[in-house]
Amino acid sequence: MKFEENMFNTSMDEMEYTRGGGIMGATKLAVLQSNYIPWKGYFDIIHDVDLFLFYDEVQYTTRDWRSRNRIKTEHGLKWLTIPCGRDVKRMIYEVGLKPEEWQARHYNVLRQSYRNAPYYHKYDEFLRYVYLEKKWDYLYELNRFMIEHISREFLGITTKFEDSRNYHSSGRKAEKLFELVKDTKADIYISGPAAKDYMQLEKYEEAGIEVIWKDYQGYPQYEQLHGEFCHNVSILDLLFHTGDSAPYYIWGWRE
Repeated sequence: MKFEENMFNTSMDEMEYTRGGGIMGATKLAVLQSNYIPWKGYFDIIHDVDLFLFYDEVQYTTRDWRSRNRIKTEHGLKWLTIPCGRDVKRMIYEVGLKPEEWQARHYNVLRQSYRNAPYYHKYDEFLRYVYLEKKWDYLYELNRFMIEHISREFLGITTKFEDSRNYHSSGRKAEKLFELVKDTKADIYISGPAAKDYMQLEKYEEAGIEVIWKDYQGYPQYEQLHGEFCHNVSILDLLFHTGDSAPYYIWGWRE
């Protein structure tokens, strides 16, 4: 399998996108920072929209989802953390990665924890490429590659991916986000519920942009190794246990 050919692939099947003109026949947008092997809810939002913007032009935060996520092991929940240093005076896209032992360590932990899962070996070639063959210069490159590849190749998602820096935005925090959303010409913005604390909703209403809060409730359980079931783990857990049926456990159960 040739993985590099899929890097930052932004083509869309049966859809046309022009900057400033929106997506013909579709107008749903989501904007999120790139995360490390995120949980299934992250991919649920990607599936909901027509355009997904990676929002890495904001400040990097340590001990956050940008550089770590959780998996299940025989000894309980475990954090897989990429060493990125403690400097918070960086944008996410500026966070560099050193060719350290963390890649092989993450691969070995994943293999040890999930090798007995029904579909682990279906994804081992992909994991070997990411962790043992490819060297990553920046955190955002690794995160985006894994998110895009998992979305397209393993979950069958056709959403268009782009970098938020391709659009205009100014100001800080809520103002900057609003300017970004407005410049995409989308008329529906789908957001995680945590954003309720800072979004300036009156601006969206005045601009005719409908805001929909993503509901993460109701995900069905599946057969899972290592004790009591846990939803809040990396998407890899779901893939290893359910294989091609994974989309059902993210959005298919609603249909």
